[in-house]
Amino acid sequence: MRFLGIDHGTKRIGLAVSDASGLIARELTILKRASKTEDFARLGQIIRQEHIEAIIVGAPTNYEAHPGQYSQADTVKNWVALLAETTPLPIVLWDEQLSSADARELARSKRRKPTDPIDDLAARVILQSYLDALRDGLADLPAL
Repeated sequence: MRFLGIDHGTKRIGLAVSDASGLIARELTILKRASKTEDFARLGQIIRQEHIEAIIVGAPTNYEAHPGQYSQADTVKNWVALLAETTPLPIVLWDEQLSSADARELARSKRRKPTDPIDDLAARVILQSYLDALRDGLADLPAL
């Protein structure tokens, strides 16, 4: 089963894909945010090209927001609801806790510059975390 991992950001969307066996994640690309319509169209194209069967989206566990403001978790959930309207594929929200720190470490090992975006690496960390949990019986396959 092929999975697409997504690190949702306000400026960029990091993408990672799994191998066909669903065991190993690799970074794919970073999409610079445009409009929701354009973003979803580009995601749809990647989903078709990569033969994706399920989508794993990193979701923040920090639900804190100031009065009158949405939290980042709310923003991601709202974005995922809109994404779900554009694809029949199952979408799983997965804890993205520490994905940025792990992605920064991965970036150093890949000798990326400190100023280079790491959204694709964060997507890889999120997706690999899900794949590992799936392998270890700590997560379920999404309903197809």
